[in-house]
Amino acid sequence: MMRSMFAGVTGLRNHQIKMDVIGNNIANVNTVGYKKSRVTFQEALAQTMRGASAPQNARGGTNPLQVGLGMTIGAIDTIHTPSSLETTGNMTDLAIEGDGFFVVTDGQERYYTRAGNFGFDEEGNFVNTSTGYKVMGWQNAQSKTPQNISTITIRKGMMMAANKTENVAFSKNLNDADEVGTSYIIPFKIFDSKGNTHNLTIIFTKTGGNAWSYSINKDPNDTDLNIERGDTGDLQFTTSGDINLDASNIDTLSITISGADNMNITLDFANVTQYARETTIDLSYQDGYAAGTLLGIAIDSSGTITGIFDNGINKELAQIALCNFDNPSGLMKAGKNMFRESANSGVPQIGFPGTGGRGSVSPGSLEMSNVDLAEEFTQMIITQRGFQANSRIITASDEMLQDLVNLKR
Repeated sequence: MMRSMFAGVTGLRNHQIKMDVIGNNIANVNTVGYKKSRVTFQEALAQTMRGASAPQNARGGTNPLQVGLGMTIGAIDTIHTPSSLETTGNMTDLAIEGDGFFVVTDGQERYYTRAGNFGFDEEGNFVNTSTGYKVMGWQNAQSKTPQNISTITIRKGMMMAANKTENVAFSKNLNDADEVGTSYIIPFKIFDSKGNTHNLTIIFTKTGGNAWSYSINKDPNDTDLNIERGDTGDLQFTTSGDINLDASNIDTLSITISGADNMNITLDFANVTQYARETTIDLSYQDGYAAGTLLGIAIDSSGTITGIFDNGINKELAQIALCNFDNPSGLMKAGKNMFRESANSGVPQIGFPGTGGRGSVSPGSLEMSNVDLAEEFTQMIITQRGFQANSRIITASDEMLQDLVNLKR
């Protein structure tokens, strides 16, 4: 049989495979996070009819005489070029700007994806909404290392524990022009270990040219609270109006509360001044807060999920992990917009978004397919013509064989 016929057959078969790949690319033109594939051909084995010869004396060398035996698929590559982003307005939809992959798991095996259509299931698991695979990262304030990533769970309506007040700071000015004996009463609040609010007042009284005293009193109706010590002290100021903490007498405020933990509160007056201006002194900071209920979440470009609570506190709840590979094209497609590690992809390099060559996270967006329809239709025409040309080789070879058979009648 003629070699050209078998060469034509390989051309038909492999152009058909290329058309299959093109068809799959076009079918996924609107698939979230899809990465297109590309087919490259290579020559198959060649039959050597005469080998090459070296120059001998006056005769020159001769080249080898070889006839090709068709073509074959050289590679089907996955092209991981980034694509444009589509804004969805859904905060849990995430896209990666740059290189990298989200890490998800089915409970047994890890997968890697660029499709960030995420949300929460009924148990509060952060999942891919189309597969149910759980998104991986770091939960709460655990040590953030690549080895300890886990699934992320944030329940709707979850509670934040109360935090008792441990630090109270005052700032702004006490009027230097006030006469000795002038007093200012400043109300402020503290929180106990259960999140109960307790009302206190601090009274600043001028005792000298650069000296003030303070005393802290509780609400008379608050029978559960007792101030044990540290409720009085003295503040000394320099001649330039700045506070002299070394010369001041400031003690830790110790409080006992019925049914709650004892409290030792550090008082900070470092930002209090005494200038010849109106008195503006006020509470600038206290670190206690009541228990809170989760109202919603926000996600930033670092993949940090922040909880917004009804007690006015925003708290970091989790951080999403990203990974990249030395050879992303070596990843194996696992279906459902997922990839899995292969022997030639390299190991996943897991870390924070925006570090180590990993892209940043864009919340409220999804990455579109990187399929270029103009390119795909052009390749479709080229492939179709290649298929037709190879079919003509088979037809012409068949006619030549028919002529050969017809030599004897």
